[in-house]
Amino acid sequence: MKKDIDWNNIGFGYMKTDYRYVSEYKDGKWDEGTLTTDDTITMSECACVLQYAQTCFEGMKAYTTADGKIVVFRPDLNAERLQSSCAGLEIPVVPKEQFLDAIHQVVKANADFVPPYGTGATLYIRPYVFGKNPVIGVKPADEYEFRVFVTPVGPYFKGGVKPITIRVSDVDRAAPRGTGNIKAGLNYAMSLHNIVDAHQKGFDENMYLDPQTRTKVEETGGANFLFVTKDGTVVTPKSNSILPSITRRSLLYVAEHYLGLKVEEREVYFDEVKDFAECGLCGTAAVISPVGKIVDHGNEIVFPSGMEEMGPVISKLRETLTGIQMGTIEAPEGWIEVIE
Repeated sequence: MKKDIDWNNIGFGYMKTDYRYVSEYKDGKWDEGTLTTDDTITMSECACVLQYAQTCFEGMKAYTTADGKIVVFRPDLNAERLQSSCAGLEIPVVPKEQFLDAIHQVVKANADFVPPYGTGATLYIRPYVFGKNPVIGVKPADEYEFRVFVTPVGPYFKGGVKPITIRVSDVDRAAPRGTGNIKAGLNYAMSLHNIVDAHQKGFDENMYLDPQTRTKVEETGGANFLFVTKDGTVVTPKSNSILPSITRRSLLYVAEHYLGLKVEEREVYFDEVKDFAECGLCGTAAVISPVGKIVDHGNEIVFPSGMEEMGPVISKLRETLTGIQMGTIEAPEGWIEVIE
């Protein structure tokens, strides 16, 4: 029985659901984990996560498909990315099987919160790991928690998709050999001041350039870039200091194998941006958001697709990937995991 929620009008925010998953790491191993109705966490005031930000997370979604099944999109890739984030932060790696089992358990236990097909809403899934025991000298924790909670969220774009305006940032997001490729809480913390500043100045997001030369496009605070050339090639920036987006990887596959487009993953120089026909930001939350305008210290780059609607290629990419996720277009092998 679905919860009595106005599915068509929920925002993108946290709503407490019935169950979450918790597993503890102690004495060198993860326990088997359990579901709980308790949404609070009790820990020491000196917990490593509070002192030294030793934490990483994932973001993914569960959907109701056109034929009424509850599915999750490519959770194996989230499991692998969490493992590499853990390794980079000296957190004990969460076994892939345990991660996938946790996702299944939590989504199944909260099935009544999975929005119905056609509402545009989805169930957002947030797995995360953090250092829990007291640590005052700078070193990794000895005890950790791996948790997964879910919350229903509305469509990222309320009232339809409108192209956004972004600015070229003066602040760097990540160092060349730093933690930019890890989904660590600390990466997002350092972008908060800059995004608030961007919003206050009338921009939707920041475009971060490579910190070494400041000539190449990297990503925004929470999404990867996709560009489309005038001859219809899909181009995405390649860099060691950007997060390897699962949505981006999926969109590139869709571009090549479903839409027959040429795809390039390469270094993208900022000088080239003015010559692209379309630009989009991709990530779990919005799938792909069109960018209408990029402002570089007063110089405006307005894409031919304009400020009114999505460009044709980005629109087709979004339509195809959401069709795959929602079960109206056949998915590649292994992309869709049904929650029984």
